[in-house]
Amino acid sequence: MSSELAIRVEDVSKAFAVYDKPHHRLLQQLFPNAGRNWHREFHALRDISFDVHRGETVGIVGRNGSGKSTLLQIICGTLTPSAGRVQVNGRVAALLELGAGFNPEFTGRENVYLNATVLGLQRSEIDARFDAIADFADIGEFMDQPVKSYSSGMYVRLAFAVAINVTPDILVVDEALAVGDEAFQRKCHARIERLRNDGATILFVSHSAGMVVELCNRAVLLDRGELLAQGTPRHVVSRYHKLLYAPAHRAEEIRARIRDDEDAGVVTPVGRDGDDTADGSYFDPGLVSQSTLRYPSIGAQIEDPHIETPDGTRVNVLRGGGSYVYCYRVRFDTAAVGVRCGMLFRTTTGLELAGGVSATPGEGIDVVEAGSELAVRFAFRCQLLPGAYFANAGVLGLDGEAESYLDRRIDAIMFRVMPDPDRLATGLVDIDVRPSVSMDASAGACP
Repeated sequence: MSSELAIRVEDVSKAFAVYDKPHHRLLQQLFPNAGRNWHREFHALRDISFDVHRGETVGIVGRNGSGKSTLLQIICGTLTPSAGRVQVNGRVAALLELGAGFNPEFTGRENVYLNATVLGLQRSEIDARFDAIADFADIGEFMDQPVKSYSSGMYVRLAFAVAINVTPDILVVDEALAVGDEAFQRKCHARIERLRNDGATILFVSHSAGMVVELCNRAVLLDRGELLAQGTPRHVVSRYHKLLYAPAHRAEEIRARIRDDEDAGVVTPVGRDGDDTADGSYFDPGLVSQSTLRYPSIGAQIEDPHIETPDGTRVNVLRGGGSYVYCYRVRFDTAAVGVRCGMLFRTTTGLELAGGVSATPGEGIDVVEAGSELAVRFAFRCQLLPGAYFANAGVLGLDGEAESYLDRRIDAIMFRVMPDPDRLATGLVDIDVRPSVSMDASAGACP
């Protein structure tokens, strides 16, 4: 990373005119000095200032409608700020909106030349790079078809292929990559990492906290058009999550806390409810599953699923590597036989990561009488990497010789694992890697 500035944003504000009725727009144009405004202003950005140095990778996070995309458009020059100024030093390649800069009537080939020309390449340079662009996009014969016939995935493939092959000094990416399939997303992320390693400046919007912590040198938090926090990715992501999962009636209070702590230079996570545990995990009341699915009950009721520390403190924001217990109770309205209990952790996309059962099939509790209650506890070590996760809970019993769910909850609770930049593991699960790298004395030796 260089001390040279790549991007400077100074006191940038952006206001849009909002008209309550369509004809008010015409009246405003015909009678601008009639003594009244026919519109009200919506302030998408207010006094935003920050610098990005050459070679830095900066993530912009924030809730929907916080002004992230508006800020990127101003930096790229496709929008003009209402106040303030932006200084950009170097060639910029941007992926802002799906198909932005494409002419829908042109073929993919024609749009490659059009888009690359806009990004500053000469015809001879585009000729030299066309095969690399086509190979990366991998859309086959559709390269010579009008882009209006493309799927959204084909659009983003071609747009990204052009953007990364113009060798930009600055790459600006909005959440466009979420459109492609998983294989293509990985291909794009690998190319972004290569650009970063080659010294390019990267500015991107992402809702993936893990990606921000892993890839970025720095992060910026926007909310309601205001820059609330900037600093290390871990510092900013902790505040973003606190705001993201806050109950509506507490959002303004939490915004004020974040703003005040930034002004005071506080760098520790803020706004926690209840005391932190010894390992730094804590309980966030705003972190509530909104996708819970409960199966029909057959004589049993699962109650109060939650995670706690070994000493019994309830938490839902965990530290990677820490020890915890997933707990719930099962109340039996009717007698049951062959009772087993289970749990399962899943990602936000539903991928089943890990789980366990209280007994193997046929080895459950022989008989549980009506009116009884079971206390179910699954002790575990948190081997998950930073991100949001969900936990299922289930209780099974025998109906004749077949086993069936007496009660089951999908996404019963939501929890989060805090970012930890000191961990060497990558991906979703920490497999306790122990890297060893040493100089091979025999390398280059003559046989």
